[in-house]
Amino acid sequence: MGDDVWSIVHAERAALIDDLENLNDERWNEASLCEDWSVHDVAAHLVSSARTTRLGFVVNLARARFDFHRQNARGVERERGASPQETLERLRQVASRRSTPPGPVDSRLVEQVVHGEDIRRPLGLTRSYPNEAVVRSLRLQARTPAFFGGAKELAARARLTATDADVSCGDGPEVRGPTLPLLLAISGRRVALDYLDGPGVDELAAAM
Repeated sequence: MGDDVWSIVHAERAALIDDLENLNDERWNEASLCEDWSVHDVAAHLVSSARTTRLGFVVNLARARFDFHRQNARGVERERGASPQETLERLRQVASRRSTPPGPVDSRLVEQVVHGEDIRRPLGLTRSYPNEAVVRSLRLQARTPAFFGGAKELAARARLTATDADVSCGDGPEVRGPTLPLLLAISGRRVALDYLDGPGVDELAAAM
C-alpha cells in the first residue's frame, strides 16, 4: 500500500537532510514559515512525525487532551536534540521509516513538501519537488478538514486553479498560480500569496 508515496517521501527526506547538512548552527535558529517554530523546531517535528504510528498518535493526542498544537509541541520538545547535529542524526535514523498516523498515506507527502518549504524558503534554498507529490498534497489538503490537519474550510473560500498542472479544486472566486504556492497558501503560509493572482486572492488572504 502506498509504495509510490513512500519512495517519494524517502527521497524528499534524503534531499532535506542533504540541505541541512550544509547549514551552520546559527542558521538552524532562524525562524521558519511555521509560526513560532525555528528551522530546528521544524526538523525536530519531522523526526517526531516520522516516528508516529497510528496507535501512538491516538495515545499522544489523548495525553495532549486532544489538542493538536499541544501534541505537536510535545513532539518537538521530545525529538529536538541538544544540538542541530544531534537532531540531524535523528532525522537520518528515521529517513526510511514507513510509519504514519491515522489517515491517508498522502498526508506524508504534505508533511514533507510543506515543512520542506517551511525550512528552505527562509534560508533561501530551493527544491524542485516531484509534480505528483505537490498535486496529490494539494488535493488532499483541499478535501481534509482543518481538525485533521487539512485546509478544506480555507479551500472552500476560493477556486484554486493550478497553472502548471491539470488540477482545480475548491469553490468561490478563482485563485490562480503554480501548484506549490497554492498548496502553501491553503496550508496557511502567507508568503505564498505573492505568487498567486485572480479575484479570489483577497478572499483567501482574509480567510487566512
